[in-house]
Amino acid sequence: MTRILAIDDSRTMRSMLQSALADAGFDVDLAEDGVDGLEKFESTDPDLIITDINMPRLDGFGFIEGVRRGRHVSAVPILVLTTETGAQLKQRARDAGATGWIVKPFDEDKLISIIQRLVA
Repeated sequence: MTRILAIDDSRTMRSMLQSALADAGFDVDLAEDGVDGLEKFESTDPDLIITDINMPRLDGFGFIEGVRRGRHVSAVPILVLTTETGAQLKQRARDAGATGWIVKPFDEDKLISIIQRLVA
């Protein structure tokens, strides 16, 4: 089963992701910010990560950089799921190691389709 780590500081967004991803048959782990996400990344070994950008303690950019240069440098796909739409922010995320960018609110079918392509 495909394991996904979803990181967002919004309890509502985590709940929406949990529901959509679990209904699609994915095994889902949740984290509430980048620090929590890095800790869970080490223990869950996800097949794909979804992260917000604007979070307390450690934002999405810091989280992505942490995954990409951590003890276990990882090629796991990372999708950014955010309300942000700026080209500079998208480029910064790509430079940090993000695989893709999805703007909130997300379309469940599109999100599932993208995930399936990335983990196939």
